[in-house]
Amino acid sequence: MDIIALQKLLSAMSGAPVLVVGDVMLDRFVYGDVNRVSAEAPVPILAHARDTVMLGAAGNVARNISALGGAPSLVGLIGDDDAGTEAKGLMSRALAAHVLVDGERPTTTKTRFISDGQQLLRVDRESTQPAQGEIAARLTAQIAAAAPDSRAILLSDYGKGVVTQEVVAACLAAAKECGAPLIVDSKARHFGLYGAADLIKPNAAELAFATGLPTETDPEVEAALARALELSPCGAILVTRAGKGMSLVVRGGAVRHFRRPPPEVFDTAGAGDTALAALGLALAAGAALDEAVEVALLASSIVVEKAGVASATPDEMLEAELAAHRAPTEAKIVTTEGLLRQVALWRERGLKIGFTNGCFDILHPGHVAYLTQARSWCDRLIVAVNSDDSVRRSKGEGRPVNSLEARALVLAGLACVDLVTAFDDDTPASLIGLARPDLLVKGGDYIVEMVIGADLVSSWGGEVRIATFVDGHSTTSMLAKARSR
Repeated sequence: MDIIALQKLLSAMSGAPVLVVGDVMLDRFVYGDVNRVSAEAPVPILAHARDTVMLGAAGNVARNISALGGAPSLVGLIGDDDAGTEAKGLMSRALAAHVLVDGERPTTTKTRFISDGQQLLRVDRESTQPAQGEIAARLTAQIAAAAPDSRAILLSDYGKGVVTQEVVAACLAAAKECGAPLIVDSKARHFGLYGAADLIKPNAAELAFATGLPTETDPEVEAALARALELSPCGAILVTRAGKGMSLVVRGGAVRHFRRPPPEVFDTAGAGDTALAALGLALAAGAALDEAVEVALLASSIVVEKAGVASATPDEMLEAELAAHRAPTEAKIVTTEGLLRQVALWRERGLKIGFTNGCFDILHPGHVAYLTQARSWCDRLIVAVNSDDSVRRSKGEGRPVNSLEARALVLAGLACVDLVTAFDDDTPASLIGLARPDLLVKGGDYIVEMVIGADLVSSWGGEVRIATFVDGHSTTSMLAKARSR
């Protein structure tokens, strides 16, 4: 999408009212380290480190709408239990919650146990019993009460009992009454359950489940979408296909495929909720359906790079869209703010972050050898480069030979370098303090006691290492040899 058009749409999305109806969950993540196997059974022992908890399913859709600047209202059910109390506490002031308490069911809770970025086990506590009687009547009344100001209605059906035929009928009636599109995220076998919804958004596996057809290739998806339209009176279907993008068919039209450069996928949990939220909010802001699909694809590509059930922000979306229009090498070059955002993502994934710095005025084999070795000691390597003024103060007039832009671009072209940033101070100490790397590396002409920032890195339990010295290579000697010639 054009950057200017995206900026205008994100501005229009701010404050747009969207009603979210569906199953409300609690997503709990238990993080720890696995270093041994139990003597009682052949299972890993997780040494508990920390917990995080957040709203899931319809609650996560509403949370994503809020993160994108919209004004969500949420209708759903929780149990009369500790998890329900916890879920209420997570419903921020930015979220108008019309969530009912059902004493006959537990609050749906998914607990994931994670070590080194890998999910070891998930434990679900739930009831799939459909809402009935007084609770069902109160649900439909809440939908009617919350809908009038909405510009889009999103139905998040995880099959946990909230989305009954009565609730679907209430949503269809409310959408017709307020002139808002009804968009359904469905886990059901039969899309026909949702009547004449404006759009149904399954993933590829759910589309295959609903139609009995394969959904791997574009032609297979096109055939499955055609079959799905035969089975449902809905107006359109959008299938999310992970790294293959999204495919949209509007009744009476041809299938259109939407792609983006594949992101570095770390965790797909909640990506469908993000796509639903961004799609619905964009439509609520007046976007055309094609534009809304592009926004949904952009937002979901951001959250899969994060750990856990995450959300995207307008700033992240603009930055990601700008990065998509840059060459991969240029995308590695970031400001301090961009560095800190990327470091936070890496840290969430449990990656070991390395840091080194230098002038790198004329890149030579010694530089390449030491950067390659540094990268072998960590999962991601940051290279901080002295600005032109900083080099001049350190090396004297006539230096640098190459500008900061040229030096950063050459470094970013190395496969062993993951991120390049610049600093204007005489030393990188301030930048090291902000990035808090796990590993600090310098070239072989140093000793640990000489390394700027070694005390800082050691203070938070990090490591300082000296790369192997490659004799016969230095920028100063290369320049001296050139002058003598």
